[in-house]
Amino acid sequence: CKCSNITKAVVSTQSTGEAVGHAATCLGILANDGVVLAVERRNTTNSLLDESFGAEKIYRLGGDAACSVAGITSDANVLTSQLRLIAQRYEFTYQESIPVEQLVRSVCDVKQRYTQTGGLRPFGVSLLYMGWDSRYGFQLYQSDPSGNYGGWKAACIGHNHAAAVSLLKQEFKEEGCNLKDALLLAVKVLSKTLDINKLSADKIQIATLTREGDRTLIKVLSDGDTTKLIGEYEAEAKKVEDEKKAGSSSK
Repeated sequence: CKCSNITKAVVSTQSTGEAVGHAATCLGILANDGVVLAVERRNTTNSLLDESFGAEKIYRLGGDAACSVAGITSDANVLTSQLRLIAQRYEFTYQESIPVEQLVRSVCDVKQRYTQTGGLRPFGVSLLYMGWDSRYGFQLYQSDPSGNYGGWKAACIGHNHAAAVSLLKQEFKEEGCNLKDALLLAVKVLSKTLDINKLSADKIQIATLTREGDRTLIKVLSDGDTTKLIGEYEAEAKKVEDEKKAGSSSK
């Protein structure tokens, strides 16, 4: 009956949501001059793992958009392939990049259909999208397994996302921030929410989306750049801690 199908759809969506909740952490921050995506790397301690064939965590979707995923990797591969196909078809037809929200909405329509069609199950993956278009400029979106999506100034999905979102609410400036501040904030949030003793470049991957002239640049930071960024954050955190100690001792 129809009620039974609805119940099964709700249960399936909840199950896929649990898969997302146990996945590697992904966070995104919207800056005034760009967008940052930062993701947790897992299985980096396995010496038998061939890193040249490692699973992607940040996917390029075209010239003006990219995404990160949290959840079942095989489902993520299907959805990112669909996203790339949608973007390429639009560009082939209209000779310009697809608007970011239209791209997100198109794949969310697919995700929503899978929650209510018999014989199918919802995709067990949430996505963070970063992109740029001429209408809205830099944008950050999040979508969940049910097909719901929304635009955000900062967002997090995956393991410990609640703690990360709470920290983002405290630290994110209402008036916005520049790309450098967004990068340091991403490192700070990951350092305080990931289940690791010390943050290092082999534990995280960071990508930025910026504009240079009339081109959109999507850059994945090298391990060297990531290590330098972590060092800057740790130096700043130590400076703040020293100032607090000096203030308390003077009292």
